[in-house]
Amino acid sequence: MPSLLYVLLDGVGDRPDPALSGKTPLESAHTPSLDSLASKGLSGIVHSVGKDISPESDIAVFNMLGYSFGNDYFGRGVVEALGLGLDFKTGDLALRANFATLRDDGTIGDRRAGRDLTNEEADTLAKTIRDKVRLSGGAKIQFEHTVGHRAVLTIRVEGRKLSANIDNTDPAYARIGGMGVAKEGLNVLKPQKSIPLDDDAASHLSAELVNEFTDKARDVLGLHLVNNARRQKGKMPANIVLLRDAGNVYPRLTPISKKYGLSFACLLDMPVEKGVANLTGMAQQDGGKVDDYGYKARHAVRLLKKFDAVYLHIKGPDEPGHDGLSEEKKQVIEDVDSHFFSIIRDHVQAGDFALAVSADHATPCQLKAHSADPVPLLVSGGRVKGDGTKRFTESNAKNGSLGVLRGVDVLKTVLDRI
Repeated sequence: MPSLLYVLLDGVGDRPDPALSGKTPLESAHTPSLDSLASKGLSGIVHSVGKDISPESDIAVFNMLGYSFGNDYFGRGVVEALGLGLDFKTGDLALRANFATLRDDGTIGDRRAGRDLTNEEADTLAKTIRDKVRLSGGAKIQFEHTVGHRAVLTIRVEGRKLSANIDNTDPAYARIGGMGVAKEGLNVLKPQKSIPLDDDAASHLSAELVNEFTDKARDVLGLHLVNNARRQKGKMPANIVLLRDAGNVYPRLTPISKKYGLSFACLLDMPVEKGVANLTGMAQQDGGKVDDYGYKARHAVRLLKKFDAVYLHIKGPDEPGHDGLSEEKKQVIEDVDSHFFSIIRDHVQAGDFALAVSADHATPCQLKAHSADPVPLLVSGGRVKGDGTKRFTESNAKNGSLGVLRGVDVLKTVLDRI
């Protein structure tokens, strides 16, 4: 069996868009390298977590790697805390955090503080929170900025076990069975109070501590020098922290090498990916800058000489989807094709390794959020013979010979075909 490059294009799936003459960004984009791979490959469509589920990337990636959790998922907060190497143990509480903008009228101006918060600004704000926010009852916090507007919070109460069965304060996501699920059709957003989802005392305590943290963080962020400077520049202040995807269990997963009998490496550039890699036991390599697609391609080729499989998550298409920018999303797809897949195509067609390309979820520009739409899958190289597919698009994939798959079955299906 040839080695495998497994690529997930974050949020690449979409819906027909009036701004693109009724085409999706994938359909509208000029993608000669992907088209060439598709013409010699097999296609299908995938529900990454399940029908009617609009998943976050963490649970979607785990499913696309073959891990399924039912209602026992441990939560994105845990994944990112472990990705950062924070001191976390079962009974602590871990949550994903966003620096966000709260308007004077109590509504959220932007869940990502304008998406232009610098790492230096966010590091300063996070340090202030660590220095000044003190929770009642001896609760201890770790609050660390990761990238851009993103951060992670952990809470520990010595001698007490905290519960993850609480609702998010981030109104854009519901918590269902430990998963973060995107809510569709939201126009006006307001921060939510965290509420316990059962009557357990640990759940009530967790919700109380989360709400206390939120209030005290807002107090120290409101007139912070960083935010005053941002206002003077006409930028959105990062004056509130939104929390979601609580978890309280340190998970132990079957290593991916044991699961498939193959050595796996991955290229990383986001904290959640490092958490996934830590928990699945993949060898970790620096993925470089988020948009340095040429570097990622060259590094992946080198790694495939040492490992049986390389997993790569490309963030690019997701952000313009969240921002509703269909032309920009189209351009990102074209950039990935010309700088990443042009290099990969030549190696696949030379027989150096096989390729599978899909997505973790769809992020339709018209929704500005994740959706439950299925995503395309392409497998090319190795023993694969073309099934008549012409392009890597949503509509082409629906007619592919692989049919409709569950995310948890994708990797096994791919390995059986190559």
